Amino acid sequence: MNILIVDNEELALKSLVKTVESVVGKAEITAVSDPEEALKTARQRKPEIAFLDIEMPGMNGMTLAKKLKEQINPRMNIIFTTGYNDYIGEAFTRLRASGYLMKPITAGMIRKELEELRYPVELKGDKRLRVRCFGMFEIFIDEKPVSFHYSKTMELFAYLVDREGMVTTSELSENLWEGDDNAADHRSYLRNMISDLVKTLGGYGLKDVVIKKYGKIGLDVTRLDCDYYEYKNGNPAAVNAFFGEYMTQYSWAENTLGSLVFMEEE
Repeated sequence: MNILIVDNEELALKSLVKTVESVVGKAEITAVSDPEEALKTARQRKPEIAFLDIEMPGMNGMTLAKKLKEQINPRMNIIFTTGYNDYIGEAFTRLRASGYLMKPITAGMIRKELEELRYPVELKGDKRLRVRCFGMFEIFIDEKPVSFHYSKTMELFAYLVDREGMVTTSELSENLWEGDDNAADHRSYLRNMISDLVKTLGGYGLKDVVIKKYGKIGLDVTRLDCDYYEYKNGNPAAVNAFFGEYMTQYSWAENTLGSLVFMEEE
């Protein structure tokens, strides 16, 4: 998540940066006190979200928002931060702002705005291996889709992501071949799938992501970025990305989906 924060008052700027950081955690935040400099910075950094004060000398926040949308990204999420409500109508009708916050601004206000962005921000991390659990399950390495020799190896990887910790091969057999009375007969196939998983990830220099010991297998989850994990950590971008779908191609994932829906309703 790439965020731009603009306020000509240094104390207000520092305070807002601190508040945003307390909500988003891992994010690229750029703070600027001069609107002209903010426009130049935005051309380089391409922020997805901009928190803009309105009453600023030279170029005010409304003009800056207009230029950001016209010159850089028409889908940039503009969230105004101000002590005045005079501009609220123009903000939403003419500039299609994502939010309008009245000072003083709290972490709760920031969190609510980030969870309800007009233009949802795609969740990206800094790790080479990224998995998308919301919707259909997908795996990316260096932002390119990953495929395996066996199509069911993808499901194996998904199950390990879902469980987070170590699981036994018998548990894998029971759940990957759910409802099959002969699940035990698939042990040889499962060994081939595990080998396929290790070999494929090894081809990208990520072999050690897979952990095997004493008849169990798991993943080093610290080596991957995952929307599901970020959702549980309260990351607003992940919360905003959840639309009631989780690993939709796998029936065993319905239990986790139920937990996610319950968390969303709390």
